Formats: sequence, structure tokens, C-alpha cells
Amino acid sequence: MQNKGAILTFAILLAAVSFYQLSFTWKSQQIKKAAVEYAQGDPDKEFHYLDSMAGEVVYNFFGLKKFTYKDVRELELNLGLDLKGGMNVTLEVEVKDIIRAMANYSTDETFVKALAKADEKKTNSQEDYVSLFGKAFEEIDPNAKLASIFNTLELRDRVNFSSTNAEVLDVIRKETDAAIDNAFNIIRTRIDRFGVAQPNIQQLQTRGRILVELPGVKDQNRVRTLLQGTANLEFWETYENQEVYQYLLLANEKIRELDAVKVEQTTNEDVAETPAAEKDTTAANALLAEMQDESAADTSAAGIDNMANFQKQYPLFAVLNPSTDQTGQLFKGPAVGIAQAKDTMAVNAYLNNPQIRSLFPRDLRFAWTAKSMDQAGTLYRLIALKVTTRDGRPPLDGEVITDARQDFDQMGSNPEVSMQMNSEGAKIWQRMTKENVGKSIAIVLDGYVRSFPTVNGEIPGGRSSITGLESIEEAKDLANVLKSGKMPAPARIIQEDIVGPSLGQEAINSGLISFVIAFVLVLVYMLFFYSKNAGLAANIALVANMLFIFGVLASLGAVLTLPGIAGIVLTIGMSVDANVLIYERVQEELRAGKGIKLAITDGYKNAYSAIIDGQVTTLLTGIVLYLFGSGPIKGFATTLIIGILTSLFSAIFITRLIFEWQLKKGGRILFTSSITDNWLRNTHIKFLEKRKIAYVISGALIVLSIGSLVVRGLSYGIDFKGGRTYVVRFDQDVKVSDVQNALAVVFDGAPEVKTYGESNQVRITTDYKIEDNSENIDNEVEALLMKGLKDGGLLDQGVTLEQFTDNYQQSSQKVGPTISDDIRKESAIAIGFSLLIIFLYILARFRNWQYGLGAVAALAHDSLIVLGIFSLLAGALPFSLEIDQAFIAAILTVLGYSINDTVVVFDRIREVMGLHPKRRSEENMDEAMNSTLRRTFSTSLSTFVVLLAIFLFGGATIQGFTFALLIGVVVGTYSSIFIATPIAYDTRNRVNKVIEKRNK
Repeated sequence: MQNKGAILTFAILLAAVSFYQLSFTWKSQQIKKAAVEYAQGDPDKEFHYLDSMAGEVVYNFFGLKKFTYKDVRELELNLGLDLKGGMNVTLEVEVKDIIRAMANYSTDETFVKALAKADEKKTNSQEDYVSLFGKAFEEIDPNAKLASIFNTLELRDRVNFSSTNAEVLDVIRKETDAAIDNAFNIIRTRIDRFGVAQPNIQQLQTRGRILVELPGVKDQNRVRTLLQGTANLEFWETYENQEVYQYLLLANEKIRELDAVKVEQTTNEDVAETPAAEKDTTAANALLAEMQDESAADTSAAGIDNMANFQKQYPLFAVLNPSTDQTGQLFKGPAVGIAQAKDTMAVNAYLNNPQIRSLFPRDLRFAWTAKSMDQAGTLYRLIALKVTTRDGRPPLDGEVITDARQDFDQMGSNPEVSMQMNSEGAKIWQRMTKENVGKSIAIVLDGYVRSFPTVNGEIPGGRSSITGLESIEEAKDLANVLKSGKMPAPARIIQEDIVGPSLGQEAINSGLISFVIAFVLVLVYMLFFYSKNAGLAANIALVANMLFIFGVLASLGAVLTLPGIAGIVLTIGMSVDANVLIYERVQEELRAGKGIKLAITDGYKNAYSAIIDGQVTTLLTGIVLYLFGSGPIKGFATTLIIGILTSLFSAIFITRLIFEWQLKKGGRILFTSSITDNWLRNTHIKFLEKRKIAYVISGALIVLSIGSLVVRGLSYGIDFKGGRTYVVRFDQDVKVSDVQNALAVVFDGAPEVKTYGESNQVRITTDYKIEDNSENIDNEVEALLMKGLKDGGLLDQGVTLEQFTDNYQQSSQKVGPTISDDIRKESAIAIGFSLLIIFLYILARFRNWQYGLGAVAALAHDSLIVLGIFSLLAGALPFSLEIDQAFIAAILTVLGYSINDTVVVFDRIREVMGLHPKRRSEENMDEAMNSTLRRTFSTSLSTFVVLLAIFLFGGATIQGFTFALLIGVVVGTYSSIFIATPIAYDTRNRVNKVIEKRNK
């Protein structure tokens, strides 16, 4: 063995690096265990313990370097969200809003229509939004000029009236790219200050999309607010209540007139409804006192009549109580009215009516307060803002903020945010406060008034504060957002995965159990089949391989997910293949009469070709998965790629070093046991004679599969169709029908509900309001989910939303319609690209297109049958058979495994044909397949047993995934012998016959 010293040195160094990297994980787990013991079940105590340890030196590496707990935590092996719990969010920056802002919110008809058309195109296109907008603009009006819209003050140095549309689009693209990069940096800054251990923030391949992974996060609502908040901070001058009240009276009169016209136009109805006829109000004011003497709680007929009369006479004031006292005196300040939360939409509808809006001054705007007046959160104030600039923008905005921090008011009890402005902002702030002494200045954040303090005097220096905050956490988040900067455009959540910590712990337990069982089974099998000598060498290599995989994962900062564990376990099964190929070759050399030393040397040499061909094709599949996958699928691909590389090194070099050492010691080396020595040895099965039977069987299976796909179709997961999925665990066993009926009321139709694992746990899938991109829609849907379960008697009425998300909702997933369309396309590309590169690799390696055709035909055969089985058995098995990203990963893994098996057979065929060129190709192919039967049996059996262990003990999360792999191993083994080789044989014969006819 050449370069033995270098290989041994590399193996020792790799092992040392792996031990070093994994030592941080070991130390981190020690500290976390101490925190759990200290906290005694109190999560706050556990958090504070770990937080206090952040700067403490906890690890002294042989006196060479000291590491704090923060350092150790950053260097430990990262666990994915499905193992640790937390949030995985994909955000999309609204490029549309950036373009609108660049055009100064132009109302040009072609511009507005182009944006709307670009939105439609976006759903079914992979192009960036700017390109879609440019095409839509040209389609609507080919002669329209973008320069006339974008020749704004900010862009006048880059856009003039002679600029072509292409030139303007280039400017827009550069500006949007800069805005997206800015949004990414802002989100990263916000997350860094949020205090999450090992967050992952990265821009995705699709421009404008940002992936945020937050392990261990529990307060998902807080994260959503932090990520989606634009931090659009504005400072506005205000109107006084006394100035606006007269306009409200005029508005009320106009609304009454409009309602009267509606009544006159209504026919065949005894009673005509006013827009607020069904609204009632509990607040009393001077106007209501004039119209009715009864209290607001009076339920007498007279009281009801008076209320109805009041609503007809004062429709606006029935939903917006003017800011007056009981005597009718108007309050001072900019608050012009109070409304219940349920009435704010009605007030907005009135005030935004063009006929009503024309009654107010052009510089008057309205905004609601962010904080309610009462603890119940039902009463909100309406604030009158004054526009003092020509462009309608606020005189001062958040761009002038240079610093912001969480603080407390003068009493030291209420949290607030103190802000510092730059020099330009300080001058404007000083002028504003000077001109508004005795009046209020409204501080507006994201369209809601946070506070409207009265100015007591001129404020120099640019200092100000935001009050009216409910908690220290809210103040910290707001300061974080303001300090990191204003988002150039809203970033909306288009995909979201949330895994609760308890479900994550269960995933760890089930993953470890399946890993240990599979690992032990493989070790026992190798000892049984290949004796204690060769079997022990393979097992030592396998243990070293596991050390290398975990060490490399830790050193690369890769994330270990549940599919990643499945990838490692699958690697265990497939890594046996290299050892099996070597051992079978060594045995052949021994039977040829060679000595043990020469047999080992030649056995390794002759096995290299098949090993490399088989592993490279699987490696290519893993690379495709990594490039086109995301989240857990990328984790699976990462471990698969690392596992293949480390398996090659371990199987080829470590076992060789062991044998070299044994030969040097003079020990006897056995490569088979007495029980398995003659198993499948010297078989003479005529496979090609039986190929027509195989064609019939495969044809029948394919026809059945296609028929099921046409008739029954496939059960698509939300990855492919969009929607929300929730895993909910109840205190008692529940029936699927009960959950469906309970949620049908709140979700406007029954969602899909399936038992998930135990009988007290279900998975709920719904597409309710999935196309709604409003900021709080995810929280609203969760609240409706809880309400439906409560009303259906499945949850206790006292359960709060926080308790529901923490204790009952084990995980959730959201995929928007846009990203689901992208996932479908990426999956199709991934499968197609995998087949293409496999075909090209085999074509290049074997220099014969018939082999490539046979291999690809076998892969298509395997894919169709797996799809057909998923279609036929969907809903019949007690686990999910949905087609999602995990299934695509399974299909690609099946393709990799199948091609690995096929390439080994092809490689042996090429070798046999080289040895017997004059013999009939049918005989050569049969001999090659017979000679690889022992290897096929060993590899397939060990891989199947490993997958069976994952399937039985790996938990409900990946049962569908491993079920597809189990089918794939069986079908893939069959197709490599009965489909790939026969098709290569038949096409080759047909080509030869055609050539012979031409030569004649």
C-alpha cells in the first residue's frame, strides 16, 4: 500500500479534529444539564442561568485556549428546528412597494395596471419582479415611457425624459437590489439583538427572499412582529379636537343624507338598514344624552327605539363617540373620538368615502392609537394629524434616528423608548416643538399613533421618547427595530415552520433510537457475514466514519436535522456497500489461488472502479438535492454528501490499514464465515432469458401506477399546494371527525385532519386565508384554530392563546401560494436534472449510450412505481403519504441508490466482456449479474434493515419519507437486474442488427 504513512497521518488528524469539534458539544450539554438541575422546571430560571454563564470561562482546552460559554455554544453541533424546536421563516421583501416609493406613489393608470399585472405573473413565474413589471408595462401600453413616471427628484441624476424603458428598468433593478440588501442587513441586525443562540439568516437564490432560522424560540408572535415590522416611524403635527369637531358634524349630516337616499331607493322592504344599523355602543356622551334618557344598558322597547333613532340621526357618532365630557364640552388635544375595536372599520369606511372626505380640510388625516384605553383592549382613540409638507409626507421620519434604547419614564415604572436624532433631524424637531408649544405632536409607527405628547416648550438637541408601551420586551423590540433601521419595504412571511420544544425532544429521542438500532444491526450483520476478521475491520471503519461525519458537521457549522439523521443512518447502510465490494473481490482473488497479501492488493484495486462509479452517482444526486432543496432537505443532502465522502475514505483506507497491520503481525485473515461462505456462490441464473417475464411484471405495475395516478391522483402536501398545517396534541384521545366539525365553522369549511402518531394528536391542514398577506394574519388564524377547538369542546375554555401555542400546538407550517409554486418547479427541475447528469455520467464512464438508456429507464421505472404505490395507498395507511419536499428527497435518494446498484452491475459487465470479447454478450451479462448477486444481497439487505429501523422507531415525522425509501430499495434492486441490464442488452442488439443490415 503506497503512501501508508500519509494516509495514517491524515486519518489521525481527521479523528483529532473531529474529537476537538465535538468536545464543544459535550461541554455545552454539560452546562445545559446543570442549568436544568438548577432551574427545577422553571424555564425563566434556566434562561437566566445560561445567560449569566455567557461570559464565563467554562472550557480550558489543555491549557492552550480558554473558551467562554458563549464561545462553546457557537462551536457546538447545531441542531435543526425539528430536533431543538424553534422557527424557520422565509420572508419576501415586497419589491412592489419599493417600486411604488421610487415612483413617488404615482397614480398613473398604466403604472398601476402594470403593478397589478406583475402581481398576477409573479405566481407562475421564476423571473424577478422588476422584469415582470417591465413586461407588464410594455404589454399594457407599448408606447408608454417609464421615464415620465420615474423622473423624480431622487432619481433625476439617473433618469431623464430621454431615458429608454430598458435604462429605467436597470435603474429600478439596482435600486431594488440595494433595498433588498438593506432589508437583509436590517433583519440580520434585529435578529442579532434579539438574543437567539445560533440564528441562521441568509438570502435565498430567489431574489428578495430571506431565510431566518431561530432555534429554541418560543414566542412566535413576537418574532413575527419583529421580522415583518417596517419600523415606519413618523412625527406629525396635529389638529385640535375643537378644530375638527365641526367637520365631524358636517360629515354626520352628509352620511345621514346618503343613508336617506339609500332608503328611498330601497323597494319591497319594510325596514331599510343603515350602514351602522346593527352596531350598538355602550359609551355615553352629551349627544347621546340629548337623544335618550335611558342608560346604555336599558333594554326596554323605548330604549331600543331611542337607540335606533339615534343611529339614524347620528350614524357617525353611533360608532365614533366624540371627545366630549358629560356636559358636552370638547376635550383638548388631538383625540377627536373614541370607538370600540369592532367599530373602527365602520369609522374608516365613513371617513374614507370620497363624498365625506371632501368635507374635511385637505391637510387633515386620521390615525388610530396603537394602545387601547381600557385593559380589555376594546376602546381606541382617533387622532387628527395635520399635513404641513407639499408632498404629503411627514416633516420628520425614522431616517433621522441615530440611536434608540429601552428606558423608563420619570417615575421609573413605565417602559419607554428614548431616541436621539442626527443634526438635520434635531433642527426640524426643534422647529416643530417651537411652533407647537401647547399643542401635541403625534409619534406614529407603522400607521398607528404610539403617543401624542403635548409640547411644553422648544426641545433642542434632537432627543425625544415614545411612551405608552405595554412591556419591557415591547420597548426593547421597538428600540431594536428603530436602531437597526427602517425597512425599505414590508417583508412578508411566505413560508413558516414552527416546532415546539417537546416535539423536538421526541424527535431527538426517536432519531437516536433508530440510529442506535440501525447501527447495531449493521455491526452484527457484518460480523456474521464476513467473519470476525473482515467484519471487525469493517465495523471499526464504520465507527470511525460516524466520528468523521459528526466531526465534519460540527466543524462546518452545518445543521443536524431529523432527515439529516435519516441521511446518516442511510449512509451507514450504503457505506457497507464499499466494504462488500472489496471483500467479494478479495475472495475471488483467493479462489483464483493467490496468496492473502496479493489477493488483498488486487481485490482493492479491482473494486475501485465499481466503488467510485456507484458512490459518484449517489454523490451527484446528493449535490442536486443540496442545490435545489431547502431546510430539512438541504440538511439531508448535507449529511448524505459528507457521509459518502467519509465512507469512501473509511472503507478504502482505514480497512486497508487494519489489514496491513494484521499481515505485519502474521495473523490469519478470513473474509467469510463458514455459514455464509457458499451463500449465492457460483449461481448460474439466466436472467436475460427471463427478461420478457420481467417486462410483463413491470409493465403491469407501471400501467397500474399510471391508472391510479390518473384516477386517484396524489395527495399533495402544503409544500406543493400551499396552506397551513398544525400539529395539535390534546389532553385526551380525539376523533378526527370531531376536530373537523369543530373547525369547519371558523375556517369556512372542514379542514383536512389526520391522526398524527398517537390518538390524542392530530395534524390539521387548511388553506383558509392563505393568500392574505396582512401582518397579523398568522396570529388571527391561530386564534381561530383555538376558538374552534374550544367551541367544539375539545379544549378547556380557560386556555389562553399563549398556553395553546406553548402546550397544545406542537408544530405549525405555512407555505404561501407563490412559494409552493416555486417548490413544485424546483422539484421537477431537481428530478429532471438528476436523471440528465446520471445519464451523462454513465455515457461518459462507459462510452455507450445503451447503458445510459438502460439506467435512466430503470430510474423512470422506479419513480413511477413508487408514485403509483403512494397514490394507491394514500389514506389507507396510518401515516402520511403526502407528496412534499421530503418525498422528493426520498425519490432522489431512491434514484441514487438504484443507480449505484445498476452501475456496479454495468461495471462488472464491462469487465467480463473485456475478459471474454468473443463470447456472446448474453452469456457475459448473465455471468456478470450472477457474480454480483452476493454483493447485491448484502447491500440491499443491510440498507433495507437500516431503513426498517428508521421506519419503525424514527417517529411519525419521517415515516412517509422512510416508507418511500423502503419501497425504493426493493424496486431499485429489482430494476438494476431485471430492467436496466435487459434494456441495455435489447437496444444494443437492435443497434447491432441495424448496423449489420446497412453493411449488407
